[in-house]
Amino acid sequence: MKKITLSQAFDGFILDKQAVSKSANTIRNYRVAFSKVALWLKATRPNDPDPYFADLIRRDWVAFMAWLRDDYISACEGVARREPRPLSQKSLLNIHTDLCALYTWAISPGIELAATHIFHTIERPEADAPIIETFTREQIRDMLKACKESCAWRNHEGKTNERSTADRDQAIVLLLLSTGIRASELCDIRLRDVDMTQRSIIVAGKGRGQGKKQRVVHFGKSTGRALWRYLTPQMKTLKQDDTIFTVGPEDAPRSLTRDVLWKLVHRIGKRASVEANPHKFRHTFATHYLRNGGDLFTLQALLGHTSLEMVQR
Repeated sequence: MKKITLSQAFDGFILDKQAVSKSANTIRNYRVAFSKVALWLKATRPNDPDPYFADLIRRDWVAFMAWLRDDYISACEGVARREPRPLSQKSLLNIHTDLCALYTWAISPGIELAATHIFHTIERPEADAPIIETFTREQIRDMLKACKESCAWRNHEGKTNERSTADRDQAIVLLLLSTGIRASELCDIRLRDVDMTQRSIIVAGKGRGQGKKQRVVHFGKSTGRALWRYLTPQMKTLKQDDTIFTVGPEDAPRSLTRDVLWKLVHRIGKRASVEANPHKFRHTFATHYLRNGGDLFTLQALLGHTSLEMVQR
């Protein structure tokens, strides 16, 4: 069996996953999970913070999962500010899943860094099914209004300030609501993907390069009008390969990123007194689709899921 350190095993695993076009978000999740392992080793084994991968036994990994549950306090890593707190059961489950993937890779032919799949013998943390929150019609109305008006301050006449990004932000809100696409999928939309006549968009899906699962999503008339209003002034300068949603000054625009989109939607929600994030639009789309008589199999295709598990939840 090959003798490489744990950090070298992590690096090799991530390199292989990048080679098969795992998404940037998936790779980031792996790195976050592995960084917690490094913290645990530094705290509990300061004289051996990077042991050989093959030397780690089941008892070590059970101790790590117990440390995560009982001793580790997470700092704020998301968009919204919050106090440090213990990991949720869902976060513990995610880390267990990531390390399970590591061992699946480690015992595979040609890799063979471990004799057995240790994490198959360690019980998975139980996570309660989350409450699926959706937006009300009134909240959507308030957010669309908040795209146009600033609530940060009012002038002496009691009037709100009109926002220069109103058309862009309304197009984003309506597109998320109308299609249920992921945050990363919205950021990746290019001009060539949009068909205003058919009111459709080719969405790249999860993964990278040829690993992306393309699908077509359709949007309604209100979303079509908002997109037309946002895109028309830019048509003389936009190229077919340009992403349609950008941030920054007009003379030096930058493509919208997933993290920036989460912050943007959070701020729109804050101005409307609504807890908002891009995934909540996805939940709203899915819930409204089912309430209006849609079936799970079609919804699975619309959302771009590879299995029914998430849709059924």
